[in-house]
Amino acid sequence: MPDYRIKDAAALLGVSDDTLRRWIEAGRIQVSTDAAGRQTVAGVELARLAQEVAQSPGAGAGTHSYSARNRFTGLVTRVVRDTVMAQVEIQAGPYRVVSLISREAADELGLEPGVLAVASVKATNVSIELESK
Repeated sequence: MPDYRIKDAAALLGVSDDTLRRWIEAGRIQVSTDAAGRQTVAGVELARLAQEVAQSPGAGAGTHSYSARNRFTGLVTRVVRDTVMAQVEIQAGPYRVVSLISREAADELGLEPGVLAVASVKATNVSIELESK
């Protein structure tokens, strides 16, 4: 399961590092310390908070401009697999993106809650890709 540094976790949630640190101090999200002594957030924990933030009153209250050309970077919050298809939900800031892809593709990408992914939207089709490291 991936872990995210405070700076990266805050960016994925659409909040400042300071806001995320206040939430940590308030017990709203749990953190651990990596081998280098830096605080990190587990991907599953971050996905849980992303859903909570998106559902809270005032979510998306700010105005942001993006030129991402229909690409939504976010955290996978849910994957429902059957024998052929998988429903993948991504929380990208205040936006929830849902895609139906083959189970084989979801398995090959290793999609599970907490994984950072990009939803690329073209007309009514949504495909899922992972950011290169």
